[in-house]
Amino acid sequence: MTSEMSQPEIFSINIKVSEVHIDANKHVNNLVYLQWCLDVAQAHWDANTTPTIQTDYVWYVLNHFISYKSSAFKGDELIVETWVTNVEGVKCDRNYKITRPSDGKILVEAKTLWCLLNGKTLRPTKITEEISSLF
Repeated sequence: MTSEMSQPEIFSINIKVSEVHIDANKHVNNLVYLQWCLDVAQAHWDANTTPTIQTDYVWYVLNHFISYKSSAFKGDELIVETWVTNVEGVKCDRNYKITRPSDGKILVEAKTLWCLLNGKTLRPTKITEEISSLF
């Protein structure tokens, strides 16, 4: 059974684009956006879980879908948001949106399918209500 979460918590981090984020085309490299999605997912997990839960469970990526809508440049201040939806069995979707508040542009929309694993055996484990309620 699929569990559609009602009004999931939106978690965000702020990013200031620096020279290390820029590629040969003078804008943020596409892989950097994906890394920011992974970073905000990790920060969300770390903020909402205890050290025990972080040891007992780990998340593995099954796939990413990312849509690049506009470019960011050195000096831009961005907001990277994430929220969890569609919890089913051992899997859930984590959604992302990267925006530039100065002009309201959405730069990236993305989704990752994650699988929850037992931290000791690294075998898939059902996402319990305890885990899903954290998000």
